[in-house]
Amino acid sequence: MSDLKKSTIEIDVLTNENNLPEKINWAAKEAGVTDASAEAMILSFWDKNAGTAMRVDLWTKDFSVDDMKKFMHQTLLTMADSFERATGEKNISEDLRDYCHHFADKMGILPPLS
Repeated sequence: MSDLKKSTIEIDVLTNENNLPEKINWAAKEAGVTDASAEAMILSFWDKNAGTAMRVDLWTKDFSVDDMKKFMHQTLLTMADSFERATGEKNISEDLRDYCHHFADKMGILPPLS
């Protein structure tokens, strides 16, 4: 029997009377994160039996549209990085990064050229 280490990530979502998230707090003590706050989160799990992804997408009621654009852009970029690390598929990962640039351009969130 192998020695497995358990790691825990805690997520607390505080909602208002209409069940809209007001605050999102999280902790990952093994990583040195305690009582961190967030305005949005995307959490995905792979269900092998069903062959589908299960997701939880939450954002606080005061999360701005501009911040959502940036959050989605950065999330898509990190997905390209993760996909390349997991599969070695460099070409399609570059295609996704190209799309991310297109997304940022269309959303008006590209940083100004210096």
